[in-house]
This record gives sequence, C-alpha cells and structure tokens, in this order.
Amino acid sequence: MEKKPDIIILGVDPGTNYLGYGVIRTSGNKAEFITHGVIDLHKITDPYLTLSEIFTQLTHIIETYLPDEMAIEAPFFGKNVQSMLKLGRAQGVAITAAIQRQIPITEYAPLKIKMAITGNGSASKEQVASMLQRMLHISSDEMPKHLDATDALAAAYCHFIQRQRPESLSRKYSSWKDFVSKNQDKVKG
Repeated sequence: MEKKPDIIILGVDPGTNYLGYGVIRTSGNKAEFITHGVIDLHKITDPYLTLSEIFTQLTHIIETYLPDEMAIEAPFFGKNVQSMLKLGRAQGVAITAAIQRQIPITEYAPLKIKMAITGNGSASKEQVASMLQRMLHISSDEMPKHLDATDALAAAYCHFIQRQRPESLSRKYSSWKDFVSKNQDKVKG
C-alpha cells in the first residue's frame, strides 16, 4: 500500500486587529502541530495599509511553511455591518495571498470548526484552545496569548478532519430539501 504524502495545512482566522494563523502537518490520519501566531495589526490606523500588511505577512508565512492547502474561517454574520465589511476585506486579502501561490482554499463556518474540534457548536474560544492543546500535544508555554492563533489552528485541524471524510467535501446541497432527500438514512421521519 502506497503511503500518502504529508500535507501542510495553513489555517487562517481573519481579523483587522489580529489575524490568526496556524500550521499543521498531516500524514495519513495523524496531525502534527508546526506553529501558530498572530499578525498584529491593531496599531495600523489606515485600513488600506492594514490590508497591505495582511498580504505581506501572510505571503511571508506561506513562503516559510509552504502549505499545500489553506483553511479559512468565514466571517461571522453579526449585527455590525461595518465589522463584517472589514472582516470580509481581511479574508479576501488572505485568500488572494493563497491564490497567488496556487494554494487550494476551503472556507469553514465558525460553528463547523467548533463542532469539529469540541463537538459543541457553541464552545468558547478557550474550550477550543484547550481541546487543540490536548489533540496536538502543544505544551503550555507554546500556547498563544491571543486566541485568534488557536482559532486559526482550529480551522486547519477542522480541514484535516474533513479531509479524512472525502464525501463531506464532495457533497453539495442546493437546499434543505435536497439535503434531506440525499440523507434519508440520517433523517428521522
């Protein structure tokens, strides 16, 4: 049996104050922690310079760790339209940095990421970080000060889990009715 090649996954948690990133190496059904951190943007007052810094720093991270794939957290749809716009721009710039290197990108909703890591879609950032610390054997002194870094690592680990189930990546649904019709075995009558 041929051994599957290692895959490096870059996870990104978009933000305009702190953009989180996390990198894992996967080999078969095992994931290994490589690094995580944040791009500190909170002191940059010009929003366009913030976007430039995201692109520059994320490009450097991509060149350093050479990821094969990128998993990015989708912006959370809250009440503040301006916040959504800023997050969407940050996400777009992060995606552009990956596209420039021909890195495939998968987007995950925050709920899906939390479910994948903790089994609970309403888990706190601290619960997600604690679970990742155990799953990836990250020492206490390697845990970041900013939880944006572990959120990004969670996106990468969520992608690793989804890669283990190829059917979940290939199944697309056009509506709730379509989902029910294609999953009769999972739907109770």
